[in-house]
Amino acid sequence: MSTTAMRLLPLLMALGLSFGVAAAESTKDDKLARADRKFIQQAAESGMFEVEIARLAESKASSPDVRELATTLARDHSKANDELVRLANSKKVELPAAPPHGKRKDIEKMAKLTGSEFDHRFLREVGIKNHEEDIRKFEQESAKAKDADLRAWVDKTLPTLREHLAMAQKMPAAEASKMGNRGAAQPLSSGLSGDRDSGNPTGR
Repeated sequence: MSTTAMRLLPLLMALGLSFGVAAAESTKDDKLARADRKFIQQAAESGMFEVEIARLAESKASSPDVRELATTLARDHSKANDELVRLANSKKVELPAAPPHGKRKDIEKMAKLTGSEFDHRFLREVGIKNHEEDIRKFEQESAKAKDADLRAWVDKTLPTLREHLAMAQKMPAAEASKMGNRGAAQPLSSGLSGDRDSGNPTGR
């Protein structure tokens, strides 16, 4: 081996070690992303949907109780969304800029409804069904999340989702009594389910 090669050997070994450490860290990050990225993105999409449709209900609902629920949803989900954005940034998880196409279509469908029909649909689909689905997904993620920070956010958010569901379920009988049949032909996308139109996951 030449003198030059012998002098370069320690440098090459150091570079190789550094590359190995970087690769290991990258693999570790990739494992985190594979385990929790999908949920984070779904929760972000669902959270944006909840805020947008709640703001719609604030302006369109005919019942003061439904408007109050909508205001609560918009406020609480906006706060949770902000926390999730900070968490995602810290984990280098790229979040969608808007709800997926299927959720946007749901908002468009809701916007065409008026009066008590809108109130009943909002309560059943958003207040109850979406939150039941979100709670189920959050409970699952709480049990299986690999990232401690994500699990902490999930556990912090779960009680709020349960409060929203309880509020919707306690709406006056005049509004809740007809919720079983209205709009059954075209249900909205539920909770953290997949986007039927695009095949992409949707959010909380």
